[in-house]
Amino acid sequence: MRLTVYSRSGCHLCDDMVSELRARGLSPEIVDVDSDPELARRYGLRVPVLVLGDEEVCHFHLDGERLDRVLSGQ
Repeated sequence: MRLTVYSRSGCHLCDDMVSELRARGLSPEIVDVDSDPELARRYGLRVPVLVLGDEEVCHFHLDGERLDRVLSGQ
């Protein structure tokens, strides 16, 4: 499954989420929502958004417990 962070340049919450994911040994794909009008419309100011495959895991702050549950398939 692909782990994706939808983010925006200059977003400290986005930087924090990516750092926390990397500290857990994960390598998310980082997508700038401003690079695509559809993504900018879909996410607006609601970034960062962490998605695993097609499932939104969390937004704004990393929910480690939810991420663990989703990664374990629960």
